[in-house]
Amino acid sequence: MTSRLAVVTGASSGIGAATARHLAREGFEVVCAARRADRIEALAAEIGGRAVVCDVTSPESVAGLAAAVGPRLDVLVNNAGGAFGLAPVAEADADEWRRMYDVNVLGLMQVTKALLPALVASGAGVIVNVGSTAGRIAYEGGAGYTAAKHGTKVVTETLRLELFDQPVRVCEVAPGMVRTDEFALTRFGGDQARADAVYAGVAEPLVADDVADAITWVATRPAHVNIDELVIKPRAQAAAHKVHRVSGD
Repeated sequence: MTSRLAVVTGASSGIGAATARHLAREGFEVVCAARRADRIEALAAEIGGRAVVCDVTSPESVAGLAAAVGPRLDVLVNNAGGAFGLAPVAEADADEWRRMYDVNVLGLMQVTKALLPALVASGAGVIVNVGSTAGRIAYEGGAGYTAAKHGTKVVTETLRLELFDQPVRVCEVAPGMVRTDEFALTRFGGDQARADAVYAGVAEPLVADDVADAITWVATRPAHVNIDELVIKPRAQAAAHKVHRVSGD
């Protein structure tokens, strides 16, 4: 029997890499897609998958991914995304906003569009878009990212309506506070102190494996079960603005 095939974008680190590992443990052959060839090649070798260098913001690159995947695909995890900056609207950097919209919304659209025929051909395809609690709640300094992740959420909802009569489920997993090696560091342009401050005093934020476990659960439900959206936060995070932090000695 041919193994089930999954694609994970943004697979070079964090939630994407963890999701590729979790899906592989569930028996999927995983296409690890990201821009950093060395990382995805190492990951693919580790899990017995395939590495495809792909920039989701490039139509040509996405076309190459679709060609590498072939005519049939069981699961697509649209994980590629990111936040850049934390400036208020009055000081916003338009280029940072464009980058966030480009990867979180347009990139998701391009990959989904390119791989949708293969997902339909599987007879029971699953699309899992990785959103965020930022796609539900606004917060100061986050307008560019929250706007982009609201876009992720609405594209997901619209796609589900458009594919209601097709054998494809459309789902969203929306994490809250997740500590990974790169997310906050990227947001703050490599400023480690600012990145660390995001999680200061939070004894147990989510980690990439927690979210990967949720994504894998969503993707492996019976074919008639659609998990529209799953919001996952650490126990310490009651809301975006209300986080239990323990002061150090």
